[in-house]
Amino acid sequence: MRILIAEDQKDLNKILVKKLTAEGYSVDSCFDGEEALDFLDMASYDGVILDIMMPKLDGLAVVKHMRASGDPTPVLFLTARDSVEDKVKGLDLGANDYLVKPFSFEELMARVRAMTRKTASTNSPVYQAADLRLDTSSHSVTRSGKNIKLSAKEFALLEYLLRNKGQVLSREKIENSLWNFDYEGGTNAVDVYIRYLRKKIDEDFSPRLIHTVRGVGYVLKEDED
Repeated sequence: MRILIAEDQKDLNKILVKKLTAEGYSVDSCFDGEEALDFLDMASYDGVILDIMMPKLDGLAVVKHMRASGDPTPVLFLTARDSVEDKVKGLDLGANDYLVKPFSFEELMARVRAMTRKTASTNSPVYQAADLRLDTSSHSVTRSGKNIKLSAKEFALLEYLLRNKGQVLSREKIENSLWNFDYEGGTNAVDVYIRYLRKKIDEDFSPRLIHTVRGVGYVLKEDED
């Protein structure tokens, strides 16, 4: 899962990125509200952790903008303010949860898990194309009834392709959706993982599902070229 952190305290920001990454999340981070909106425009996230008191644009303004634009991504506010009025204001603007500083990392992680779990439960847990079936709740993939073992990144890539079935996706769009922006795995990372997926879900089956659109990117569709 991918998380965006917007926290202007650089030490805390760095710690949060390190801790969440260690827990298996893909994490992007920024230091003010304007940057947060830029990140949200460029990529999709499973959750956003927002400090309320930030320069340029505060967390309240960010979540207000998100909800006004129809972005349902769950938001967890971090703040030193602990008054009931502040909490009510944040929740009324569209935040999903509220955590007062200082906090324990264990509590933060529990709230992040709860927040992203609610998001997953509102989405369809199963995606299909031809005889390929991906179940997000059991984290399983089958084709023609045969279980296919995928790495975490392969699973995320296949889920993204299935969610956008029939749509041509550029390499840049795939990379921005699945890797954090400071990823240094190389410019051909998408091609490498597409090749891994093809070997596992297309090589011994028919019809082929993952197609290359020359000069653009890839599309998952059921009909052959």
